[in-house]
Amino acid sequence: MIRTIAAMGTVVSIEVDAPEAAVAQAFEWFRQVEATCSRFDASSELRQLPVGVATGASPILFEAVSFALQVARETGGAFDPTLGNRLAARGYNRHYATRAVTDAPGEEGASYRDVVLDVDRRTILLQRPLTLDLGSVAKGLAVDAAAQELLPYRDFCIDAGGDIYLGGHNPRGGDWRVGIRHPRNRDELIDRLLVSDCAVCTSGDYERGAHILDPRGGSLQPRVASATVIAPNAMLADALATAAFVLGPEEGIALLDRMGVRGLLITTALERHTTTGFADA
Repeated sequence: MIRTIAAMGTVVSIEVDAPEAAVAQAFEWFRQVEATCSRFDASSELRQLPVGVATGASPILFEAVSFALQVARETGGAFDPTLGNRLAARGYNRHYATRAVTDAPGEEGASYRDVVLDVDRRTILLQRPLTLDLGSVAKGLAVDAAAQELLPYRDFCIDAGGDIYLGGHNPRGGDWRVGIRHPRNRDELIDRLLVSDCAVCTSGDYERGAHILDPRGGSLQPRVASATVIAPNAMLADALATAAFVLGPEEGIALLDRMGVRGLLITTALERHTTTGFADA
């Protein structure tokens, strides 16, 4: 059975044979993560972080920020969660549901290095005025939390607007089949995957690509039309797809290989670049 809700700016669907209470709890993670991590909601915990004060954070927010900073360091800043003000300046400043405009403070030159975490005290310190944008990790975090809720039921699919986790087998008993959209022909697939017990996430210039900036040098001149990553969890797949999109085909594939995940990058000229072992997917 497939159930759906609207959350985090997209339609979230869950396909699983499980009690309604278990599915409801899985969906609840999307509401909780959104309420905690949204930069578009002035009342969210994320937007309540002050500048210059180490502030105690909930497990959800601390996990999201900590993971985002790890990816930022691993990618040399090609992924950076402190771009909220620059995204807002480009017009990405409205709540998807209410259409309310939110402010997004930030100093020129602020980066992920200006966010300091204390793991023992579970605090977050913003050393300069900046607006965190966790769009490339929060949805994946919600998918992963929902997947944990559904593990007892073994076979399930969670799809949050293209951030997908596939557990066990499909209703016919085989691996799950995932189609990768052609970045130029909306009704055409450029590849198909057969996967199980993993996440598949795609960043493309036809959808979220316009929201992706190169933190290292301003405007992104994309050489990649779509970046698909297969990883053990959705938070990692989503963040690395964003980073690979920014880095371009050569550096992007090198990053994915180094991180031990599988990936497919399609350039704007529709050339394919794949990681080691991608053909096994």
